[in-house]
Amino acid sequence: MILAHETLSLYDKMLFEKAIVQAPFQKANPMTNEACFLYVLEGENKTYSALERTHIKVGESVLMKCGNFMFKLLPDKNAGTYEAIAVHFYPEILKKAYGNTLPSFLKKYTNQHTPTLVKLEAITLIQQYIESVLFYFKNPNLVNEDLLVLKLKEIIVLLLQTDSSDKIKTVLSNLFTTQTFDFKETIEAHLFSSLTVSGLAELTNNSLSSFKRKFKKIYNDSPNNYIKNRRLQKASSLLAVSELSISHIAYDCGFNDIAHFSKSFKQKFSISPSAFRLNQKHKILNQS
Repeated sequence: MILAHETLSLYDKMLFEKAIVQAPFQKANPMTNEACFLYVLEGENKTYSALERTHIKVGESVLMKCGNFMFKLLPDKNAGTYEAIAVHFYPEILKKAYGNTLPSFLKKYTNQHTPTLVKLEAITLIQQYIESVLFYFKNPNLVNEDLLVLKLKEIIVLLLQTDSSDKIKTVLSNLFTTQTFDFKETIEAHLFSSLTVSGLAELTNNSLSSFKRKFKKIYNDSPNNYIKNRRLQKASSLLAVSELSISHIAYDCGFNDIAHFSKSFKQKFSISPSAFRLNQKHKILNQS
């Protein structure tokens, strides 16, 4: 549930957006002709693109080029809410803001697959920039067109001064070139993430019914059954060879609930995860 939402617009397009959300909350966010820079003020954000995913916390940020995205918003432990601020980039706004001086990196497009998102750690310059934008949300009477153009250009300059500048430049140079990803590529990339079947459907830009039909045609199995079995197979491998805790393995394999993981594991292997691990250790000892 969105508790508060404010925007600042440039040339009749939303440039800055600030939102407070009652979390946990999941949201699909297709961006067909825009890109976005997102900064977390409170809580955490798990961002998924067709082939990538990242996890950003307070003070961290992510730059996303156009494409399909899924957000899982997690609450601040004390406040119980998630808060973030976003800067939106549109090709027509950038061209109008820069005029005849559009930077070369915004005009050079390549055909190669480029990252769809770049995570940035906590950076003082970015933090100070965000604080300056928050000031204008509190004082909207001070905002005008010239100021917003300056703030738009400023964030691009700052992003290019970070340690991730090479990746940033690659993303910026392909900011509005939509990449097409194979359906199976996206599934395989997120098999062990915590995305639900409905989340995967939205990420592949399909309705749930269309997604299930495509999935059945490719994998000859239902999404729920196939994904659960792949996750359990990975879990069994990790239990056999690693010293990671059972809860860590469950989360690493895409299970959000330990009790559900243990029940599913026992249904498939006729033994609990802890007993399975113990059996594997005994086998190794007997072989040595």
